[in-house]
Amino acid sequence: MTEAPVAQQDLSWFVDRFEAIAANIERVIQGKRAVVDLVVLGLLSEGHLLIEDVPGVGKTLLAKSLARSIDCGFQRVQFTPDLLPSDVTGVSVWDRERNAFVFRPGPVFSNIVLGDEINRASPKTQAALLEAMEERQVTVDGVTHRLAPPFMVIATQNPIEHEGTYPLPEAQLDRFMMRLVMGYPSREKELEILDTHGVRSTYDDLTPVITAADVTRMIDIARRVYVSEPVKAYLVDIVEATRRDPDLLLGASPRATLYLQRSARTRAALEGRHYATPDDVKAVLRPVLTHRMILRPEAQMRGAAVAEIVDGIAHGIPVPGTRSRA
Repeated sequence: MTEAPVAQQDLSWFVDRFEAIAANIERVIQGKRAVVDLVVLGLLSEGHLLIEDVPGVGKTLLAKSLARSIDCGFQRVQFTPDLLPSDVTGVSVWDRERNAFVFRPGPVFSNIVLGDEINRASPKTQAALLEAMEERQVTVDGVTHRLAPPFMVIATQNPIEHEGTYPLPEAQLDRFMMRLVMGYPSREKELEILDTHGVRSTYDDLTPVITAADVTRMIDIARRVYVSEPVKAYLVDIVEATRRDPDLLLGASPRATLYLQRSARTRAALEGRHYATPDDVKAVLRPVLTHRMILRPEAQMRGAAVAEIVDGIAHGIPVPGTRSRA
């Protein structure tokens, strides 16, 4: 049975709330509207984000600004080499009054969890997030605890510094819906930053603009955006092409296909449409796909870039409703 199209009033409400969140974040993160939009899009697509860039460009501040824009639970975990898995998930402690072990939830039991400098923790501690990210639950001492929606992990890491770091394994990278790069601000925006953040940060003035219940409703609206069979075939063709590309040792996974569909739906809702188009898919290809692929050594020696390969694959796949390229 086919679901009824999303009502136009729901889409208008969705767009208004999306704009409210993004505008609130922009009060702190200036000149990065495209990145801000992708962060909010990731939240509403039920995905997790990896923000990777050099120090000082606002990675942590971006995640904190998103959390403060929503009236929901927020926890920050500073990842260090001595951090234990129980420091993230929680631990069972003996309660003398109850004469039994009682579970004390860790910081992962929140709506938005910021894992700062995630690659500084040991692989064992990094792995503590795997179950939570994929299944929205945590198992401690054989007991499974569900995580309340909405739930999102935003992790940051510095790609330049390698001393004392543990690179994220492919299995964990694949659980992040998108990898984003902040980049340096333009000269004009950096001058504005001096004015707005020179004395005190505007982050201190942020207040929530929506509730966790609003976010849940927005997620439901995005879920109900229609994806036609030709558009589904289009995004599957793109993902399959990454697995056949001679320059790639590892292509995109089926999880990537699901994430492409989710994020395309959310982008369509942001555009005020109850249906997704190939343009919605193309708009999220780079952030969703590039971190999942591994170049072959010979391709690396030639100076090939994963982002350019993704662009080339998208250019070579016929778009539904158009003629195939000769």
